[in-house]
Amino acid sequence: MSGISQQPAEPWKPNLQVDIGGLTLRNPVMPASGTFGYGEEYAELVELGKIGAIVTKGLSLKPKTGNPTPRIAETPAGMLNAVGLQNVGIDCFVRDKLPFLRSVDTPVIANFFGNTLEEYGEVAKKLSDVPEVAAAELNISCPNVKQGGIVFGTDPRAASEVISLVRKNYSKPLIVKLTPNITDITVVARAAVEAGADALSCINTLTGMSIDVRSRSPRLANVTGGLSGPAIRPVAVRMVYQVAQAVSVPIIGIGGIVEVEDAIEFLIAGATAVQVGSANFVNPGTMGHLVDGLEAFCIEEKIRDIRELIGSLRI
Repeated sequence: MSGISQQPAEPWKPNLQVDIGGLTLRNPVMPASGTFGYGEEYAELVELGKIGAIVTKGLSLKPKTGNPTPRIAETPAGMLNAVGLQNVGIDCFVRDKLPFLRSVDTPVIANFFGNTLEEYGEVAKKLSDVPEVAAAELNISCPNVKQGGIVFGTDPRAASEVISLVRKNYSKPLIVKLTPNITDITVVARAAVEAGADALSCINTLTGMSIDVRSRSPRLANVTGGLSGPAIRPVAVRMVYQVAQAVSVPIIGIGGIVEVEDAIEFLIAGATAVQVGSANFVNPGTMGHLVDGLEAFCIEEKIRDIRELIGSLRI
């Protein structure tokens, strides 16, 4: 024996960085809009510097009070919500919410919406002037009031029109959030990319309803609401896979993610990143758990770069 001691091999860490339409994230895990407030609400429960991005509640041109109560109902493996996009409005967000977000070393993605083309355009213009907002997520699952209640996200022509307008008013990375309440999601996905989307979020909630059989009345004051949670994950994974086959921009997968395997499923189906929604209400530590789990999975599978997982489905 030479007497020279063997040094243990240096531990290695996989690269978890991903790129969303020009925005680089330290890892692919972030909250879904509407489940994380404006970030500060979770600051004592979540290590904000550990996740890939902070996604705000949906912002509108003017403050919005939302729907009457009750507006949340539990369902098997999920929940229905009809909160009604309650928010403080873009001006209050800039004045009162951004000061805290400036102190966090994590990119901010501002989700926003409007009821008319003009509102979408105005909010986009205001967000474009906010340096602390790294990217915008455009929610097109809202009624177009001037078009007789058509939802922008279910009509490719309406979607194209609103995205084109927003694109003219917003120069930073633009993510378009797609609705699943449509026969073929790829039609709107293609229209969104052609109109200027840098990335797509897939999916928003599925429209659902729950009835109290004793009172024979809806459990939600709004009658219907958006279904989220583990119950919708197989639908969301399928739609992410379909959209990934139809377009070449990054996709953010959303829908019932609780465990690390859930997030990996979305990545293999074609998502570049994931958003965690309902699970934040059950366990605020879910996102940190997912980041650790993704790193452990990559080490176990000898995956040096998480991008090797993206779209790696074997058929």
